[in-house]
Amino acid sequence: MENAQETVDVFPVKGVDHLQFLVGNAKQAAHYYSTAFGMTCVAYRGPEQGYRDQAEYVLVSGSARFVLTGAVHAGAPGAEHVTKHSDGVRDIALAVPDVDRAYAHALSAGARSIAEPHDVCDEHGIVRMASIAAYGDTIHTLVDRSKYDGPFLPGFVARDPIVDRRPAIDAGLQPKRFFQAVDHVVGNVELGKMDEWVEFYGRVMGFTNMAEFIGDDIATDYSALMSKVVADGTRKVKFPLNEPAVSKRKSQIDEYLEFYGGPGAQHIAVATNDILASVDAMRAAGVEFLDTPDSYYDDPELRARIGEVRVPIEELKKRAILVDRDEDGYLLQIFTRPVQDRPTVFFELIERHGSLGFGKGNFKALFEAIEREQELRGNL
Repeated sequence: MENAQETVDVFPVKGVDHLQFLVGNAKQAAHYYSTAFGMTCVAYRGPEQGYRDQAEYVLVSGSARFVLTGAVHAGAPGAEHVTKHSDGVRDIALAVPDVDRAYAHALSAGARSIAEPHDVCDEHGIVRMASIAAYGDTIHTLVDRSKYDGPFLPGFVARDPIVDRRPAIDAGLQPKRFFQAVDHVVGNVELGKMDEWVEFYGRVMGFTNMAEFIGDDIATDYSALMSKVVADGTRKVKFPLNEPAVSKRKSQIDEYLEFYGGPGAQHIAVATNDILASVDAMRAAGVEFLDTPDSYYDDPELRARIGEVRVPIEELKKRAILVDRDEDGYLLQIFTRPVQDRPTVFFELIERHGSLGFGKGNFKALFEAIEREQELRGNL
């Protein structure tokens, strides 16, 4: 009898450890994500702890963890990144069981080192870390915190939340958490580079090509792009990668690349178990979402395709939430407008009911909504 061939995970990951945003004003950004996104500030590191260059706030919502880092003087690390890109994601950090093994495999497969494996420690224990380069100025830090019980990393101190949401929660005005986890992170790369980065994640991390969207699936009458999705074997970490395609006008990817100053993370999808409550709370806190025309919901083909979902379609229409169904189930999703002055980084809220997809049936409606925003900015 032949032995079954075992599949070896050359780069096992546990999930996204944290997302580091380099921002122009970390204190104000921490207040925004606390207020508008319902996150809780749990840790801080800055000049008061002997770190003279940066102020850093750690915010959490469920398993999602954002680190907001701001330079406190000219020439400090990260200041140049903000000048070039404005506020944006610098580090998509990955939790791994063995930093040294993952780092060694990545370098042997052609990855570029940013930081070699090293320990950082304090009275709470030890964290093992290393970093490799990804697209543009984005990096992946590999993190093993299995021997650490502090608030985030050595040097960080626990701190009280910036906003006390308990009265609103107790009054039933807000959900306990607006979202529970990072679902996926979308990267935009230059024309002709998408396949190169798909191959990078396959070669370096053992990720597989989970889905691809090309041609009419992902185009409107005016703009187009191409997209492929890479994911680890457990589907805990998913990275859609976009590149612009030739079209009549400037696509959303072209606009992003122009204003961001190169490749980078375009949007972060966060998972919620109650998208209606999340959208209501975030809108009340000032978050702006893309509009969807009433005709989207009135289309009989849409209603026939999506079938029965957990909420009446009129409730989705009221909030401009999109819905899509595939062979595995359905999903509900909505997209924010950019969360900074440049038309670059934005967020997606997604509620999944079996579907592992990305809302393919909504691409045209989404892109048309983005194009309306581009036209208002004079960038279409």
